[in-house]
Amino acid sequence: MTQEILGIAASSGIAIAKAFRLENPELKVEKKTVTDIDSEIARLEKALATSTSELEKIKEHALKELGQDKAEIFSAHLLVLSDPELINPIKEKIQTENVNAEVALDEVASMFISMFESMDNEYMKERAADIRDVTKRVLAHLLGVNISNPSMISEEVVIIAEDLTPSDTAQLNRQYVKGFTTDIGGRTSHSAIMARSMEIPAVVGTKTVMHDIENGALVIIDGLDGKVLVNPSEEVVKQYEDKAAAYEAQKAEWAKLVNEKTVSADNHHVELAANIGTPEDVKGVLENGGEAVGLYRTEFLYMGREDLPTEEEQFTSYKTVLERMEGKPVVVRTLDIGGDKELPYLNLPKEMNPFLGFRAIRLCLEMQDMFRTQLRALLRASVYGNLKVMFPMIATLDEFRQAKAILLEEKEKLQAEGVSVSDNIEVGMMVEIPSSAVMADLFAKEVDFFSIGTNDLIQYTLAADRMNERVSYLYQPYNPAILRLIHMVILAAHKEGKWVGMCGEMAGDEIAIPILLALGLDEFSMSATSILKARSQIRQLSKAEIEPHIETILSMSSTEEVIEFVKSTFNLA
Repeated sequence: MTQEILGIAASSGIAIAKAFRLENPELKVEKKTVTDIDSEIARLEKALATSTSELEKIKEHALKELGQDKAEIFSAHLLVLSDPELINPIKEKIQTENVNAEVALDEVASMFISMFESMDNEYMKERAADIRDVTKRVLAHLLGVNISNPSMISEEVVIIAEDLTPSDTAQLNRQYVKGFTTDIGGRTSHSAIMARSMEIPAVVGTKTVMHDIENGALVIIDGLDGKVLVNPSEEVVKQYEDKAAAYEAQKAEWAKLVNEKTVSADNHHVELAANIGTPEDVKGVLENGGEAVGLYRTEFLYMGREDLPTEEEQFTSYKTVLERMEGKPVVVRTLDIGGDKELPYLNLPKEMNPFLGFRAIRLCLEMQDMFRTQLRALLRASVYGNLKVMFPMIATLDEFRQAKAILLEEKEKLQAEGVSVSDNIEVGMMVEIPSSAVMADLFAKEVDFFSIGTNDLIQYTLAADRMNERVSYLYQPYNPAILRLIHMVILAAHKEGKWVGMCGEMAGDEIAIPILLALGLDEFSMSATSILKARSQIRQLSKAEIEPHIETILSMSSTEEVIEFVKSTFNLA
């Protein structure tokens, strides 16, 4: 009898293959007293060196197969291995307590992991996962135990695991690994993000797959609906083969739209753009028919390294993206560090609530040398394409004015030095703080465009940390309060002849798309792999037919009402 296990759909598609249980050996640590301290520290250093060498190879493989931003995960892992804040306490424990390296490593790592895991901050929790992954590798070398190597799989399988570490996922061979499912994890975990990059189906957070699925069992991974089916009958297999074929046929239909403009059924044009993190991501934008880059997150240039990127390094990255987009718009967000993204080398003080703290434009206006370096690099690159500069986390008019004044100062300096700078750079801002949405009519007189960052706007408006499971029910994209703010921003911008984009997850959401189209959103920016599906949906919608419903939607009292109305009115499953 077919067993059905429910989880979180993390990467779309259907996979049918035998189960391959990815089980890491138990690493049992026994406490021993050591007398030769130097020899014990030498053992530790050898294990660290071997682990470093392995991670460098995995990083190289990830760079080739998955692109630079995914490979940067392993830059972070390599930094952990050389971090004196982690390594020195291990050595001190060996020296002062005369314990073996395994015990010292295990105790110090456990302390850091438990400290990071207790924080209500997704970035910190990911750091805990990084430390666990890295120190487990070192511990295995100290114990002389072989770690499982997913790259050695040589037949078609679906991976079953408690969790997949970044290093596990980076070693998966797409030819043989058809999908995976895990007990833990969510849509934003490293493994889920990598699965989407590799375009292999994944269902995570099932809680029980390791308990319920034996090696070699036939398994179906349904990454469309978040289901895992174990030992399916022939009838169920046939049903899912048909579902897989239908999904592939649907993708083939979407692919036909790659060179088409995005127009609604009543010929209203909107721009479908992509969010990117590195120059390598442009390939996916163009392959999926992106009409622009709606958000270039520049913080990847600053992360996974030990110091700030130089002006020249930044100039090269920005120039590359602008050239590869061949005149299509590229919206570059200036440095958005803080909140869930930290740069250890800046040595910023810890904050009680970093999401409401010293981050993004606040940090840049105070650390102006860093900000000016980025702006110079952007201005120098502007002549190579269609650049638009966007400031994040703007709360007040004064912040926008200060940031724009610094940009204009640097432009004048460059021109005085004889450096060419484009005269057609639009300067805009993110709308992610309720105050800027409420004051949109005043901001609209001074900006060239708005881009609504719904991920933060939702959590700030509803006062609900989206990473906190206990209040995650309040993370409601379709809440009428959010829709009213979006409406307010679009009306204010259009009154001044300015355009509005959206670069949060909501822009690619099939329930949100009809509402956003009717509200008059000009640009929808999303993951590159969502563009063709969104284009297909928009071509079937008539803006004029949806518009009369907007007043009804905005007057609704709950998220549930909005979802039910949109699904029934626009025939969404």
